[in-house]
Amino acid sequence: MSVTILNHSLIKHKLSIIRKKETKIKDFYQNVNEIAGLMAYEITRDFPLREIEIETPICKSIQYELALDVVIVPILRAGLGMVDGIRSMIPTAKIGFIGLYRDEKTLEPHEYYAKFPDITKDSIVLVVDPMLATGGSASAAISLLKEKGCKDIRYVGLVAAPDGIKRLQNDHPDVSIYLAAEDEKLNDVGYIVPGLGDCGDRLFGTK
Repeated sequence: MSVTILNHSLIKHKLSIIRKKETKIKDFYQNVNEIAGLMAYEITRDFPLREIEIETPICKSIQYELALDVVIVPILRAGLGMVDGIRSMIPTAKIGFIGLYRDEKTLEPHEYYAKFPDITKDSIVLVVDPMLATGGSASAAISLLKEKGCKDIRYVGLVAAPDGIKRLQNDHPDVSIYLAAEDEKLNDVGYIVPGLGDCGDRLFGTK
């Protein structure tokens, strides 16, 4: 499984903005979406294409379109903050939803909601969640999608701890990981250091 850290100046710039504790909801949400859009541009570089015949104002022409369906699956709730940015680049993408909560003592994920559009075995599925901490939630979400027959699954996140990357590599060696940054570690309560804080709370103004 490949791990790709997207080394892009604008991504690094915007990531610095959302790391700042003084960044307010509007700017935090906007920059999370913009980073997701920039990441989508890079991630889709190798998506397969098919030829189509179109008619321009001048003549008929052979051009290209995406050959496979793209499905974005945010892990609720923080993953919602990345959907609009990716969908702005791929407006034909379908959206599924997986709700997982983390047990505060064991840090293990528990599913409370799952709803998906029609997903074929050929669909490209982007599992999105800003934070890859222990990796438990992402691994559980990917397992659920595999049970539904998904073959081409890619994880897209903003920041990750080494623990989370290792967990995904061990549990799902066939899934590619795309990140804006790999951070230093997890602290003793399972938060990424230096991280973003609680991304869901910062996106939606909750405590």
